[in-house]
Amino acid sequence: MPGLQLFGRRWAIASDDLVFPGAFELLIRFIWWVGMLVLYSIHKGHFDCAGGPLLQSYFIVLLVMLGAIICSMSAIVYVSMQGTISNPGPRKCMPKLVYIRMALYLPECAWAIMGAIWVSDNGVKCDKTLVHVILLTVIASWIIMLFTTIAVVFVFDPLGHKKALYYEREEDHNLESSQSEQLIYNFKKTATRVWETRIRLLCCCIGRDNDNRVAFSSIAELLTSYFADTDLVPSDIAAGLTLLHQEQDKVDLSRDPDEVVSQSPSHSGVDDLDVELDKAAHYMQFAAAAYGWPLYVYSNPLTGLCKLCGECCQNRRAQHDIVGGDHLNCHFGSILQTTGLQYRDFIHISFHNRIYEIPFFVALDHKTETILVAVRGTLSLEDVLTDLSADCENLHTDGVDGDCFSHKGICQAACYIYRRLINDGILNQAFTVAPEYKLVIVGHSLGAGTAAVLAVQLRSSFPTLKCYAFSPPGGLFSKALADYSKSFIISIIVGKDLVPRLSLPNMDDLKNRILRMVVNCNRPKYQILLHGCWYELFGGSPDDFPTELDSRNMASLTQPLLAEQTIMVQKSSSYSTLTDGCPLDSPRYPHLFLPGKVIHITEDSRSGWLCLSDVKYRAQWSTEASFSSIYISPRMLTDHMPDIVLGALRSLCQERGGCGPCQTPQHDLPTNRF
Repeated sequence: MPGLQLFGRRWAIASDDLVFPGAFELLIRFIWWVGMLVLYSIHKGHFDCAGGPLLQSYFIVLLVMLGAIICSMSAIVYVSMQGTISNPGPRKCMPKLVYIRMALYLPECAWAIMGAIWVSDNGVKCDKTLVHVILLTVIASWIIMLFTTIAVVFVFDPLGHKKALYYEREEDHNLESSQSEQLIYNFKKTATRVWETRIRLLCCCIGRDNDNRVAFSSIAELLTSYFADTDLVPSDIAAGLTLLHQEQDKVDLSRDPDEVVSQSPSHSGVDDLDVELDKAAHYMQFAAAAYGWPLYVYSNPLTGLCKLCGECCQNRRAQHDIVGGDHLNCHFGSILQTTGLQYRDFIHISFHNRIYEIPFFVALDHKTETILVAVRGTLSLEDVLTDLSADCENLHTDGVDGDCFSHKGICQAACYIYRRLINDGILNQAFTVAPEYKLVIVGHSLGAGTAAVLAVQLRSSFPTLKCYAFSPPGGLFSKALADYSKSFIISIIVGKDLVPRLSLPNMDDLKNRILRMVVNCNRPKYQILLHGCWYELFGGSPDDFPTELDSRNMASLTQPLLAEQTIMVQKSSSYSTLTDGCPLDSPRYPHLFLPGKVIHITEDSRSGWLCLSDVKYRAQWSTEASFSSIYISPRMLTDHMPDIVLGALRSLCQERGGCGPCQTPQHDLPTNRF
């Protein structure tokens, strides 16, 4: 930070990112130079063979060239180690050193070509050892140049030219002037076009109909607005996440062990919690089953395929209302194995999957006398695009005072399922078969958010409806809708799961916190990353890194790229302490909240290691304030996995000697995989 500027453009790499790649190349080159020097010394008097003088000249020039490369790489590594992330002053000569190093590629390339010609020349009759060494040298030179070319492609920034123009004129223009506004507008327009092109290339296999094009444009604008106002390179973000993780761990270690993080709602007691956990453990099976055979095989790596073979060979399409691509019945077979239901218990199964249209199934659960609607979570690229369509959309709901809006992509997916259930008569068919049953909607991740929105839409028609949302996305409902849903939606969250903490304001807050961490830390980036890797792999104490700016003027630091207003100014709210307890206000994005009442399941103790570990859990009622910021942890992704959620719920039931729904067969998904 800032990005390295070369050839009149900025690159997605900083001047302090060359320590590790430079040290690696330096080691290779030094070993190479020593080996060639030893070999030349041994054969110094044996170049009187045919072609010998040419080979001797090749060795001498190669040794000189390697020496020059070693000197240039040593200088690059040394300079790259100087300064800090936000203080690139000691590294101001880095562009010149990079130019010198790149200039050395020209003679190296020419010499590699000459070496290849000499080795292939049949007129050379020297020692075979020398010829083979030169051949290896030629191959090594081309390999290094190939990897260098690949690295250049990776760090190429399509917007680098416009960024360089902005910084060249940074001291001359006023951010409030019309000229600067036009520059910012042009940059954001170009950035949106670049992001949209990237998304189209990534999603080239899913078609380009009107809905897809609208989604691509919406996501591109969102990504542009999020990334356009900072000049952080990827390694800066990695360093910031490392620092933030250790800072959060230090805050946790300093807390009183008896401190209650989240209190139970006054209207919900321990008995209510036990009952809801029993039901949740049962219904989570259906939310996991909606993922089909991929999750089933992942959770049963040794026996999953064998168990599905019998189901896949049967053709039940004529017996059931199955929509979508499940030609071998593998999805349906895994659903049967996971839920323990009979094939006649299913009313409708849809594996149809597009943007804003996700799979679901409707089944009769005779054990709890419910009609279950289970919605699948994120499993495909189309689902990811649905997740990323994070704009707000109005969700008009009768009887709710205040603003009613929700996550756009999830709201669209819920509307699709609503039309299928109501307009196609699926729910009417289910209640015709079991008129006395109650309606329950379940889902995990994206499916949880969709289930929650669907529950709000169906609430007026089915007053006794209940919804169990497992690991739902955090940015889902406006405050009014979130409060309204507390009477019929239960959200279950495990540990440090990232997804329930994801929302646009929280992501904006995370960006500001990362920016604050990397600016305030006065350690070189390579030290931060080295200690961070050690801490993540082997644990230990969080680094007591200094975070003072040593009386430096904040205004002298690099400004965020093309920001309409700087967030790196003195007394900026971006640099508030992590212990404030609430995210920074984000005027760009409205605050959205988790649906319904929240049950938070956390680890009480852990023994053993990996798959052999024995984890004890505890559960408590929580509030949305506990998920108002993103927590960095190695378990932030694994705690979101559906088999981990199911395992935690079953473990709680077993510890309490639960009965009823909790006592279901456990052959479907293993528990405590991690």
